[in-house]
Amino acid sequence: MKRMLIAAALLAATSGPALAGHCPRDVAAIDEALSAGTSLTAEQIAQVTEWRNQGAQSHEGGSHGDALNVLHQAMEMLDVEH
Repeated sequence: MKRMLIAAALLAATSGPALAGHCPRDVAAIDEALSAGTSLTAEQIAQVTEWRNQGAQSHEGGSHGDALNVLHQAMEMLDVEH
């Protein structure tokens, strides 16, 4: 039981930095896709931009899981692989 708790604690401690480094790459991919042009409507582009900004703010605030959730929504709408 102790080993399982230790393993879970180590996994939790090491996954934060990995997620933190992923957010800026997703933001950059979204920015690149938007600058390359898209067939999305103006409303969809506004939604993608809102998600992108929310993700960047969540990343800055240390909520990397939340950041990835909204960034991945934006990437899916843009049809960008994540």
